[in-house]
Amino acid sequence: MSTKVPQNSDQEIDIFQLSKSIGGFFDRVNRSIFRVIQFFIRNWITVLILFVLGVVFGFYLDSNKKTFQNQVVVTPNFESVDYLYAKIDLIQAKIISGDVEFLSNTVGIPHPESIRKIEIKPVADVYKFIEDKEQNLELIKLMAEVGEIKKVLEDNVTSKNYTYHTISFVSSEPATEKEVVEPLLNYLNNSAYYNSIQKIGYKNLEREIAQNDTIISQIDQVLSSLSSGAKSDKLVYNNENLQLNDIIKTKQKLVTEQGKNRFRLITFDKTIKEINSTLNINENKTVNGNLKIILPFVLIFLFVLVSLFFKFYRKQLALSKANQL
Repeated sequence: MSTKVPQNSDQEIDIFQLSKSIGGFFDRVNRSIFRVIQFFIRNWITVLILFVLGVVFGFYLDSNKKTFQNQVVVTPNFESVDYLYAKIDLIQAKIISGDVEFLSNTVGIPHPESIRKIEIKPVADVYKFIEDKEQNLELIKLMAEVGEIKKVLEDNVTSKNYTYHTISFVSSEPATEKEVVEPLLNYLNNSAYYNSIQKIGYKNLEREIAQNDTIISQIDQVLSSLSSGAKSDKLVYNNENLQLNDIIKTKQKLVTEQGKNRFRLITFDKTIKEINSTLNINENKTVNGNLKIILPFVLIFLFVLVSLFFKFYRKQLALSKANQL
């Protein structure tokens, strides 16, 4: 007589239980969907009112919450970078405190309430930072030995020594050069100390350019006389003996320096010199212009949550009272 238990019946029971569980799951889903539909049918007036209010309020917010990004690239001359950063930080503090009188009377912005935020950041240009400045290269090497090179380049000590810096401000209305940028730059350049430094620095640079031009002219005369003397006397001159190599190198260095000085002269007319400005860039945030679509669904979702909360509370309260009986 065989003692083995048939396995087919167990498999049939497992399949039956599985199909029953799946069927029960779909039944629960259907009941949940029905309850959701029933909830919205029962509260359709409230849902409709919330939807309309959300659309109207969303349109209002979209029309009043427009923001524009504005950027002004400047170069601080005469070691005024710390002064520049301190001035921008002061303006930001006044914006946060709502001191429109300071922004209007001291800075000179006609509509200060439209300025939401202002900040300044360096334009990272490590190549210009180390250009012809061996000490800067050595400084970066030294600092990189004790930390990541990226952190070194973004560090306050390093970044403030970059040539260009970007002043960024957010406005709720379109900004113009005349109403915002010009008053801002006039305020930044309104310093008795740096105005004196600027005048002296500009004159010194003009004097250096004139002196270098004189030296270059004298070198040209020396080279010209040596050239004519060599032709007339039919002599062969040794570069080392006459130090022609050094003279030519000196001239090349001066010519290069003169080119840089003439570029610097363009920016030396102001302590904080504007390089260029880009105004009224629309901020591309997800909610910008979409609140009239998002807000109605947010209000309806909150209404559903509140309704579920009260339903849960009433159910638990009824159970609590039943247990006390």
